Amino acid sequence: MSIDKAYSLAKEQYAAIGVDTDAAIARLKKIPVSLHCWQGDDVRGFENPDGDLTGGIQTTGNYPGRARTIAELRADFEKVASFVPGKKRISLHAIYLDAMGEKVERNAVQPKHFDSWIDWAKKIGIGIDFNPTCFSHPLSGDGFTLAHPDPAVRKFWIEHVIACRKIAEYIGRKMNDRTMNNIWLPDGFKDIPVDRYAARKRMMESLDEILAADIDKKYCADTLESKLFGIGAESCTITSNEFCICYCAKRGIMTTLDAGHYHPTEVISDKLSSVLLFIDEVMLHVSRPVRWDSDHVVIYDDELKAIAQEIIRNRFEDRVHIGLDYFDASINRIAAWTIGARNMQRALLTALLEPTEALRKAELEGDYTSRLALLEEYKTYPIGAVWDEYCRVCGVPVRDEWLASAKQYEKDVLSKR
Repeated sequence: MSIDKAYSLAKEQYAAIGVDTDAAIARLKKIPVSLHCWQGDDVRGFENPDGDLTGGIQTTGNYPGRARTIAELRADFEKVASFVPGKKRISLHAIYLDAMGEKVERNAVQPKHFDSWIDWAKKIGIGIDFNPTCFSHPLSGDGFTLAHPDPAVRKFWIEHVIACRKIAEYIGRKMNDRTMNNIWLPDGFKDIPVDRYAARKRMMESLDEILAADIDKKYCADTLESKLFGIGAESCTITSNEFCICYCAKRGIMTTLDAGHYHPTEVISDKLSSVLLFIDEVMLHVSRPVRWDSDHVVIYDDELKAIAQEIIRNRFEDRVHIGLDYFDASINRIAAWTIGARNMQRALLTALLEPTEALRKAELEGDYTSRLALLEEYKTYPIGAVWDEYCRVCGVPVRDEWLASAKQYEKDVLSKR
């Protein structure tokens, strides 16, 4: 069956339950998804690409074709962007700087080191988000940065994060946009600590000093990301969920919810409605934890759909900023990037095709029988036909057509690295 015919039939079926598929597609086209640059090179960056990963960061696999240079990473991202429908952004870590052949220390990184990224992003029509890199560095090797007991080490990392805030502001100003500046810290204890309070107090004071720097919030939005545990910080993570939520609510900044940074029975889809009552905006790092923060490729599973439903049902797309965060080196990295990004878009479309008001009415009336029955029936409505139409109007491959192109790119480009 042709895409046009299948879409026409699906459109009619959804109209019968009060859903306008054209309007759903139009709304989805306005929702940006921030794709993480580190999937393309296994979180190596260009400061010291052959260095060891620290801070609980681990990449599984050694599939051939990892990007080794800025040019290779950008080319790979452009290939992925050609496969993914909708509005896209790229999330950069500070270690992805364009140092122009110089050795640049973390606390000396400057806006100029991202000018070429800005020019490239403008050229291909995407936005940019940013992240300080407080890991994989000699001064983070003992597991502490902003909460380090040594004032000199804390000073170094405070200077780095302030520098990153200035870079994020600069990017936002140059792009006439608002750059999300996501602060994640690896600080924590491998074994049971005696004084958690002192470490968290140092963290609070460091963050306060960082946020005291004058930054135009029109162009830079600071957000703090919590963590349950990490390799080397199994017993206590300083920036726990409780610390971050309280800090962000008190200081008036955004918080980042990462799907892998909680206990196995916790899900971020359930947290959004609570957090957004007290914090104006939220950043998401959508990942797939398999028993722990393993950062598997995002699939079209129940939790991904539940995250999308929370955003769409409450019209939170202006308050929830969607970013992806996983890294898989066991399969083709272009495919890993593409699969996750397409699934995030697919989940959002699924939520947009739900007759939410009818379901909400049944719930308010206490008709839980209808609520459950209809939720189950709607799962098998022809979302696939609408997805195909969405891909078509966005000018990207329909269904699995992208895979052959990805494999050809691997043969022509990745295999020669």
